Amino acid sequence: MSSPRPAAPRTPAHRRRPDWAGRNYSLLTGAAIITNLGSHGAHIAAAFAVMETGGSVGDVGLIAAARTLPLVLFLLIGGAIADRLPRHRVMVAANVLNCLSQAAFAVLVLAGEPQLWQMMLLTALCGTGTAFFNPAAEGMLLSTVSGEHSNRAFALFRMAINGAGIGGAALGGAMIAAVGPGWVLAADAAAFAVAGALRTFLDVGHVPDRAPGGGLLADLREGWVEVRTRPWLWSIVLQFSVVVAVVGAADAVYGPLVARDQLGGPAPWGVALAFFGVGTIAGAVLMMAWKPRRLLLVGTLCVFPLALPSAGLAVPLPVWGLCVVMFVSGAAIEVFGVNWMTAMHQEIPEEKFSRVTAYDWFGSVSMLPLATALAGPAESAFGRTQSLWGCAVLVVVPTALVLLVPDVRRMTRRAQGKTVAGAAAAPAEQPPADAVGH
Repeated sequence: MSSPRPAAPRTPAHRRRPDWAGRNYSLLTGAAIITNLGSHGAHIAAAFAVMETGGSVGDVGLIAAARTLPLVLFLLIGGAIADRLPRHRVMVAANVLNCLSQAAFAVLVLAGEPQLWQMMLLTALCGTGTAFFNPAAEGMLLSTVSGEHSNRAFALFRMAINGAGIGGAALGGAMIAAVGPGWVLAADAAAFAVAGALRTFLDVGHVPDRAPGGGLLADLREGWVEVRTRPWLWSIVLQFSVVVAVVGAADAVYGPLVARDQLGGPAPWGVALAFFGVGTIAGAVLMMAWKPRRLLLVGTLCVFPLALPSAGLAVPLPVWGLCVVMFVSGAAIEVFGVNWMTAMHQEIPEEKFSRVTAYDWFGSVSMLPLATALAGPAESAFGRTQSLWGCAVLVVVPTALVLLVPDVRRMTRRAQGKTVAGAAAAPAEQPPADAVGH
């Protein structure tokens, strides 16, 4: 590994950027804000584009599945490639694919009468870009900071992208009403172009050359060894394969149905989801100051509140009560997310990080399509209330089982984490993000 570059002279007191937030961290955070602003609105626009052509609810589900399936199929390959090639190049190439696919989608919608298969294909291409981008992005972000400031860096990054997601969804909805879904998709394509351009300016001079590997399959096996030899890692990945699936089913399927039938329509559910987003920002603000010593114990305890929204829908709580539990669950999962990112940064070798992240992502999203597909049959078989209580139980039980793993209870924060050459002038740290904060 090359030796660290000399620290730059101290900047004037009026500098707004913290010493640990170096060039790469700032570029990565800015680019992530831009893409989150675009993509959260684009997800809504894609659904409305389908409905404007006369598509059914089932057709909207097919578009969502077309976006998710490539994640399951290509995440592991994307992780191996990100550890083999320069990560910033993988990220830029993925942004180019996302930009072109969304631009083509926008042209189809603006031209009128797009076919369902065309929209599914372009959405799948965008999902493929995401599958290659995510492992590379998390590895790149982790390499920008070191242990002393990682908690604050990860929390600030997550706060920024969560805030952008909330703003993007609101802005996208307003734009759809004003100018139609096609222009929202075009704005998303432009956002990917700008973000990709920003990422070309990343400084990778400090990154050591990758040692030649034994091929893609060998790289995947090495990544799997890293996962299976760490009980804290594979147990939490298994936990989240269930948690993400049932939380996704409750939010995507049961939540809108309860809102329609018992809460007065879709608006209350939208407000509740907004409170979840605000909760994630509050959790990130908390983690900028709080550094719990037992990383995974605190993080895992904060997964239990994810059962509250399903339980609240099962009752169902009045709108204000549902907003409260959504806020609490959003804040709690953000505490988990920052601690998880810090633990990964602390424990996983940098040269294998993207592969390990890919297994993490793969485990977390692999059961989500199945859970959302089974939500309807489960309601028919057991009833909506019983199905929602089942979702709550399936959050609590795997989380309680994870607490039986000694490494989860005992892992402690190191006083000084890994120092990465070329990090910002003062040592810092890094973060990745996962579905539902994982």
